[in-house]
Parts: sequence; C-alpha cells; structure tokens
Amino acid sequence: MSQTQSASLNRAATLELGRRVLRIEAEAILALIDRIDGSFTAAVELILAAGGRVIVSGIGKSGHIARKIAATLSSTGTPAYFVHAAEANHGDLGMIARDDVLIALSNSGEAEDLLSIVPLIKRRGGKLIAITGNAYSSLAREADVHLDGRVAEEACPLNLAPTASTTAALALGDALAVALLDARGFSASDFAHSHPGGTLGRRLLTHVRDVMRELPAVPRVGEDSVMAEALLSMTRGGMGMTAILEDDQMVAGIFTDGDLRRAIERGCNFRVDHVRDFMTRNPRTIGPDALAMEAVERMDSHRISQLLVVDAAGMLLGALNTHDLMQARVI
Repeated sequence: MSQTQSASLNRAATLELGRRVLRIEAEAILALIDRIDGSFTAAVELILAAGGRVIVSGIGKSGHIARKIAATLSSTGTPAYFVHAAEANHGDLGMIARDDVLIALSNSGEAEDLLSIVPLIKRRGGKLIAITGNAYSSLAREADVHLDGRVAEEACPLNLAPTASTTAALALGDALAVALLDARGFSASDFAHSHPGGTLGRRLLTHVRDVMRELPAVPRVGEDSVMAEALLSMTRGGMGMTAILEDDQMVAGIFTDGDLRRAIERGCNFRVDHVRDFMTRNPRTIGPDALAMEAVERMDSHRISQLLVVDAAGMLLGALNTHDLMQARVI
C-alpha cells in the first residue's frame, strides 16, 4: 500500500472518528433532556433562596468544567466562584461561608477531595448540589439536590478519557445558569454591565452622545447659502455631508455626496444656485440618548452613511457617520 493510499485512509478514518465523537456527545446532551425533573427545579430554588454565593468545585477535568460553570453563573447574575477541592482541604475552605451553596462535580461521585469537604460545608450551614454520573454514589447521597449527569459512554474510543461526561456536566451547568438568569429577570443591559469591555458591552452601553461629533465640529450652512459654500463646508467637515439649517438653527435638511452628484447632473451653477434647491429635506435624524446600535440599524435600514443628531425640537446637536461608529468599535 502506498503512502498516498495510507494517508487517504487515515484522513477518512479521522473524519469518521471526529463525527463519532460529536455524535456521542450530542446524544449525551439530548439524553439529559428527559432527566430534567423536579431535582433541577429544586436546585434552582436552592440557589435563589441562598443568602450567600455559589461555589463550584471539582477535581481534574471536572474541575475545569466547574471553573467554566462558575464563570457563566457570575456573568449571568448569580455571584459564583470556583474553588479547587484539593486546595479547599488546604486552606481555601475558609472562602466558603454560611448560606453559600456548593455545586460539586464528579462523574464517579467518589472523588475523595470533594467528599472530605462536604461534612465541613454542611456543618457551616451550606447546601450541596451534586452533579454526578452515578445517582447511588457517596456524593449523590450526601447532596441536598442531585442532578443526574450520567452518559451511556465516553466519546473516547477507549471509553476512558472524560469527554461526553464533561460535556454533559457543562450543559447542566449552562442550564442552571440560564434558568437562574430567567428567574432573576436578568436583562441584556445587566449582561452588558457585567461585560463593559466586550463587544456586547459597547453595543448596549454606548449611546449616540458618546460617539457623535458635537458642534462646532459638525459641518453646517444656512439654507440660503449658495452651493459653493455648501460644497466647501462639506469638504472641510470630512463627513461626506453638511447639515442645512434654518435661521433659528433648526434642521432644514442635509446635503450629501449623493445630493452633490445629482446637482451636477442637473447642471447646478455652484456660484449662483442655493443649496436649499438641492438638499434632502426631512433627513433621517436621531436623538443623543439613543443607543449607538440604533444609529447603526437606522443607517443600514435606510442605506445612508450619516445621521444628524437633534434634540426633541429638531435643533442640531451633532452628527455621526459610519466611520465614527467603526472607530468606537460599535460596528
């Protein structure tokens, strides 16, 4: 058999193995659906009623999953942190206080480091939620609430490496976090405040006033100005437009690159003709307190590149264009 044939067979086997792993893990999660029962509700109620925080703990691969569950809970309105079970036995147990809830992860339910701290936590008045793959294990029996995370098999061909079991535990943790999020009425705005440095935070916390160009930086001319003045204002402003104002500074219209092209096609005399005869009347505007993402959506829906920012009476306050939104990393 040639090396080329061998490589081809290996690639085919690798693809099939990859698909098998995903199939097994997907089936493991699907099997959890029928096992979501009163115990799941009891776990959510236990956490909601607790006066303290949620501690998530595990050993080995379960420890990595526990750390991620703690992070998901914290970012969705349920204060939580990860404590390594082995470290808890050597001093970190002091981080756990009365009224806290411990979520302990162990596929076997017999992890000694976890079992050794359970009596100490209960003695302090804490509650225990166990996620295991064995409902008859020591950890499951000690738990106030047990969530059944058992899987038919691991995705590992040897049926040894934690794969499907850790995926199932992670999915149960996500289900808990989302159920708690819903019960607390946690909103997109709350999520943004927990993630101010991320893309979602910028989109939900950035307002038009934060990114707009304020007066006097906004290009503008009066509606009685000749076209040459409007063109000069637009060129100096660098926004691809100039606002057109009435005598009382109320917005009368906007003159854009598109209006300029149409004016040229109509044979405009830039030294004589007035901008009011070529501007776009009743332009799209937005208020300063609107979210910047609303400006993005308005620009997209109307296929425009600029927006004038006005107050409730229609007086010009500022302007922004797609470049301003990109610079603010809103888009």
